Amino acid sequence: MALRNIVLEGDPILRKRCRPVDQVNDRIRMILDDMVETMREYHGVGLAAPQIGMMRRMFVAEPEEGRVYCFVNPELVEVRGSQTGDEGCLSVPGYQGTVERPEQIRIRGLDREGNQQEYEFKGFDAVVMTHELDHLEGILYTDKSTNIYEVTDDGDQ
Repeated sequence: MALRNIVLEGDPILRKRCRPVDQVNDRIRMILDDMVETMREYHGVGLAAPQIGMMRRMFVAEPEEGRVYCFVNPELVEVRGSQTGDEGCLSVPGYQGTVERPEQIRIRGLDREGNQQEYEFKGFDAVVMTHELDHLEGILYTDKSTNIYEVTDDGDQ
């Protein structure tokens, strides 16, 4: 596995819609593994392919330590409710913003072996998954935020 460079806000790749993955193969699995390692190294809870410079529809997420999800060609199939909270992004370091997201979602896509999977997420998990899905459409949380503010290393505003 290898650490990947994080693409930062201002790079046009973050504003493009990603293309589907044609086939889940060893190369895709290696990239997913690299993404998990990179996400953990930078203390993130999710990382989408465009954030490492790849225009493919895939992301990884670890909303809770040890509970890792890999999605290839994910689709949002159901959305319910609403919640508002603060979130940040590895591609927008040093800032957070208040964003409205669904309270509960159902998402389908391929896993790292190429098998179809479907999960329901609610609360924080739903926030993480919809944040990463947005990246695949070229959308940053700052596009949806009602309040963007700078945070210090200790998390204070």
